[in-house]
Amino acid sequence: MSGVTDSTDPQQLLGRCIAPHRWWLRGALLLALFSVVLLIIQSWLLATLFHHWLQLWQGTEAARYQSGVLFGLIICLVLRPLLQAGREWLSRQASQRARIALRSQLLEQLERLGPARRHLGSDGALGTQVLEQVDALDGYISRYRVQSLLAVMVPCLVAAVVAFYSPLSAGLMLATAPLVPLFMVLVGRAAASASQQQFSALARMGGRFLDLVRGMATLTRMGATAQAEDSVADASEAYRTRTMRVLKLAFLSSAVLEFFAALAIALVALYLGLGLLGLLPWAKGEVPVPYQGALFILLLAPEFYAPLRQLGADYHARAEATGAMLSLSPLLEAGTWQPQGQQPSAKVRVEPLHLACHELAVCGEGGRLRLAPLSLMLAAGERLLIQGESGVGKSSFLEALLGFSAYQGSVMVNGCELSQWPGDVWRCQLGYLGQQPPVLGGSIAENLRLACPDKTDTELIEALEWVGLWPILVRGDGLFTRLGERGQGLSGGQLQRLGLAQLLLRDAALWLFDEPTAHLDPDSAWQLNTLIGRLSRGRSVIIVSHESVGLEWVEHRRVLTSGRGIPCCG
Repeated sequence: MSGVTDSTDPQQLLGRCIAPHRWWLRGALLLALFSVVLLIIQSWLLATLFHHWLQLWQGTEAARYQSGVLFGLIICLVLRPLLQAGREWLSRQASQRARIALRSQLLEQLERLGPARRHLGSDGALGTQVLEQVDALDGYISRYRVQSLLAVMVPCLVAAVVAFYSPLSAGLMLATAPLVPLFMVLVGRAAASASQQQFSALARMGGRFLDLVRGMATLTRMGATAQAEDSVADASEAYRTRTMRVLKLAFLSSAVLEFFAALAIALVALYLGLGLLGLLPWAKGEVPVPYQGALFILLLAPEFYAPLRQLGADYHARAEATGAMLSLSPLLEAGTWQPQGQQPSAKVRVEPLHLACHELAVCGEGGRLRLAPLSLMLAAGERLLIQGESGVGKSSFLEALLGFSAYQGSVMVNGCELSQWPGDVWRCQLGYLGQQPPVLGGSIAENLRLACPDKTDTELIEALEWVGLWPILVRGDGLFTRLGERGQGLSGGQLQRLGLAQLLLRDAALWLFDEPTAHLDPDSAWQLNTLIGRLSRGRSVIIVSHESVGLEWVEHRRVLTSGRGIPCCG
């Protein structure tokens, strides 16, 4: 597996995530701009109406019915909420579709990584990333993305309209506007860093909590549940403290933005007020901006800064999304390898299967040799035991055969190079059982049908009889026996027997075993190995194991070293 690109920019990842759904956001931006135009019209109508009333009060104008102005105000007041609702709906659609696509991409990446996903963290940490951290992008997509464009367009539009009445007022607005994003960036950087640390802490907490839940039975037997409870409580308190620190930064950012926006509006109001009173030092006794224009500018002044203030309030969403993407980038950018063969019209079982490896080697990050060059042959129906010390590449060898790791050298399957096989077709020829069988919370029947959904109850029972589980299950609910998470309800040996039943139902051409007895006691390990030997007669089998007890039935053995695989007699 190739390494992660350290220089990956989270903004580039966010851009790639949003790009397919940009038309939804463009529609939201267009509706928002229409709403701003209506706001400008509404402000002008209000200024006109109040100016008319002021003249009536002063007796300088005859009374007339302002039906057109009132009708225009009603239209603006009705249409603006509708446009805002439309904008929010389009933004939510973009966010929802982008997050669904990203989550699908992550799940596909995990599928392509296969067993190699363990290099990226525990299942609990990866689950937290796929669920929690993908949802952390919602605020950035649904609010910040459009708001960042409005923060540039709306002030320019409002300033252009204000400049028609008072170029100096427009200049004051434009001069004070940069203060808002400046302090937003200064405070926001600290928030982004704190948010990223929070996501990393949350992922670690998720993985640790899942490990504690999985090991609850062991903790109970050892009387260590109190220590586990204290550990969870301490981690929760530390997470709460860091969360409050992030919130403090977010509130500080909002307070700073509100202060400078209010100061800028007050400056414009002071200029217009002094102008109406004729007290400006450079224009004594003059009114540079008449009442209607001054009121129009004052009505628009808050709206000039509103997009900037809202952008500041939403800036934490950008910080949160950046932290989430930084956490997701190792998984998104993890190098995966898949066989590149063409998809055939039908998936058929290849039998017999002949495997020949010549100078097969697997390299990891930085060119580190995970499996030294290895040559071996496995004829149809032969069974091979792979042994060796930890770290010599036994699991890497299986990952290469499973089609999850790029390799050097040659792996020929019935005379065809493995890299030319379509990945899903090749895996249909394989049955795999590791240290933990693929068991989900549900019934025995549901777990067996994970391997082959179209099998009948009779065929399921037959497979259970072959592995010796049916006499145990028939005392309870049989096929409807419910299992908890990670197979709670069955012992370790019984779970491995259930995994063997899944292999029987798949009827694959090649069985691969990766330390199937690693967590079993010696007696259970001997029974399971003996059962594998009985069920695998006539099948091609490669089994990786540190132990040899119960594996006397293998025809060939191979011991891997840090150099090359060497044959072992016996």
